[in-house]
This record gives sequence, C-alpha cells and structure tokens, in this order.
Amino acid sequence: MSPPGTMLEPQSVAQASRSFRWFLGCTFVSALGRNGYHIACAWLLVAQGHGAAAVAAFFAIISVTELVASPLAGWISDRYDRRLLCVAADVVRFAGALTLGALLLVADPLWASWLSATVFAICDRIALTSSQAMIPTVGVGLSPATANSIVFFLMQSGSLAAAVLTGTLLHVTTPTYTFAALAVAFLLSVCFLLAVRREVPPRNGVTAEHGSTLALDAPLLQLGVLYAFLYTGGVVVSVIGPSFVFDELAGNAIDFGYLESAWSAGSILGALLLIPLSRVLGMSMLQSVLLVLTAFSFASLKALELPWSLLAFAVLGALHNLGRVAIEVMLQSFVPRTALGRAKGALHSVGVALGVILFGVVAAVGDEVRPSTIFLAFAIVLAAGTVTLAMFRLVGKLDTVGDDQREL
Repeated sequence: MSPPGTMLEPQSVAQASRSFRWFLGCTFVSALGRNGYHIACAWLLVAQGHGAAAVAAFFAIISVTELVASPLAGWISDRYDRRLLCVAADVVRFAGALTLGALLLVADPLWASWLSATVFAICDRIALTSSQAMIPTVGVGLSPATANSIVFFLMQSGSLAAAVLTGTLLHVTTPTYTFAALAVAFLLSVCFLLAVRREVPPRNGVTAEHGSTLALDAPLLQLGVLYAFLYTGGVVVSVIGPSFVFDELAGNAIDFGYLESAWSAGSILGALLLIPLSRVLGMSMLQSVLLVLTAFSFASLKALELPWSLLAFAVLGALHNLGRVAIEVMLQSFVPRTALGRAKGALHSVGVALGVILFGVVAAVGDEVRPSTIFLAFAIVLAAGTVTLAMFRLVGKLDTVGDDQREL
C-alpha cells in the first residue's frame, strides 16, 4: 500500500514499479562486485602465505575507514541526490577494481589490497548508505517489510553469485582477470542506476516537519547494539573464514567458494523469513532468539568438519540476514526518510567500532590460535552480550519502537 496521505496514479505506479526493478538489478550486480572484491582479496592474502593476521589487517583498514566515513556518508546522502551518489561510487569502484587487477601484475597482493581497501571502503559506505536510504522511495506502494525483504534477497543473491563466480575464477584464471570481471559488475550497476527514477532531495536536506537534528535516543542506540553484534558476526566469518578453510579444513579456493556460497544461500533464506517469524515471535523475542542461535552456531564450528561446517555457515547466514532486515524495517518505521542516511551512518558506526576491536584481537593473536577457537570465543562473547542485553531490558523495549514514531 502507499504511504499515508499518498495516492499514486496508475501511470505513476507503473513508473515506480519499473524504477524499483532497475534498482533491484543495481542491488544484485553491486553486491556481486562488492562481495567478490572482499572474497578475492581475502583469499589471495591467505593463499600467498600472509595468514589470518593479514586478512584481519585488510578488514581492519576497511572498518576504520568506514568508521570515519559512515557519519559523513549519512550526512551527504540526506543532503544530495542519493542516486547520483551511488553512480559516482560505482564509477570509482569500477576504476579501482581494474587498477587493483593491474597492480597485482607488478606488486605484492598484501600492499596492493591494503592500498585499495581505503578507496573501496569509502565508496561502499556512500553507495550502501545512499541506496538503502532510497528503499522507502523506490519501493513506494510496497510495505516496508516487503520492500526491504526483496532488496536484501537480491543483495544476498548477488553475494551468492559473487562467491560462486569469484571462487571459480580464482581457481581457473589469474587474479587480474578476476578483478576485471568484478569491475564489469560495477559498470552494470551504473547503467541500472541511471534508469532509476531520480529522487528529488528536499531543500537543505531536511523537511520543516522533521527538522534538521538527529537525536541519538534510546531506541536508536538499542538498534545500534543489536546491529553491532550482527555486523561483527559477519566480520568474523570474513576474517577467519579463509584460514578456517585453508588451514583447518585443508581446503582450496573452490572449498572457500562453497563456504561463502553456503553463507549467502542462508542469507537469501533469511531475507524471506522476516514477515512470518515477526508475526509469530514479535520483534524483541525474534532478536533474542537470533542472537542465541548465532552464538550456538559459531560454537558448533569447533566440532564440525566438511560438509557439516557448510550447513553451519548457511544457518549463520540466515540468522545474520534475518536480523539485518528486521533492524532495517524497525529503523525505517520511526526515522523519517530525510534522516535515514544519518541514522544509518550512526548505526553502522556502532557496529564498525566493535568490529575494529575484533580486528585488533585477531591481528594480535595472529596464527597462534586455531580459527575454530576464535569462532568459539566469539560465541561466548555473543552469549554474554545477549544476557547483558536481556538483563538491562534493551531488547524488550524494541517492541514499542515502531509504534512511537519518534522524530529525529
């Protein structure tokens, strides 16, 4: 249904539907390129003998850059044309992927990937913050849960395609050709974005109704804590996953592609489960169950071998994405469209801050601790955090977030 007070003519509905389809195409290929870049860099660092510490440093560079860039990206996306910001970010990522592929012909993958990480992280924040803030506009006529579920479904489908494509390319061809193929994905994203209907930014980036101040109130902070746990879980998989396959399971690039594919396949399922599960459990109970099951799944990796470990990663992917979509819907339910960019920037900063701490721990222990032991340690931290949230009744308060319609 249309937003309150909005009546769409049949022609406008048709235009909005076409625009949303182009937006979904952009979401798919952009996710393919973005996740393919992360997978390729992580695997190259491990395959070249640099180990988990180098991968942790790579993602630490990305996280520190995102920590700095997230608030700025949110402010920019609320003030300027979000579609053109996404186009600019993908143009830079297209050129960056081609440049990185060329650098690998003459440079050590360690330094080449580290140098490229900063540029890609800035572009990622601008593209993701702007595009996800566009969802209420491009998805007009759909409920927030439906629009976000579809977008996250295509996003994770792109991640699955990236895992299959990148793992295969790394196995059968050179890294240079792999990054050239990923660059094509960003170019396609630009083409699709240009077909999306332009979103007219409000004057001075805000409306008079909602004001220009973003209040970091309790509901937003609570969502930030939950987002931080889920975000860090994804980071753990990205950082430790290559070493877990290469060192502990004695696998190759294809096996690593299977791991990423299992995670992405589970994430696709997770994007579709929000509507039925939220009706049965309620948002606060759903979040608590997700965190508990995530902790259990990470702990189980200590005792699992292939192919059962792939099933565990599929479950982790489903739980991760289900939680992310739920948080996105709750955020859009009480934050006005003109402030979504800043709200998402603040939310992501909380998650990245926790991720940076994790990177420091992994970099410090290096290769002295088995990957499955790190998974187990994170499971313990996650379980303790879940208990703490329950004790302070932070999770339970989220049930009322969507009803308050707080102004930021």
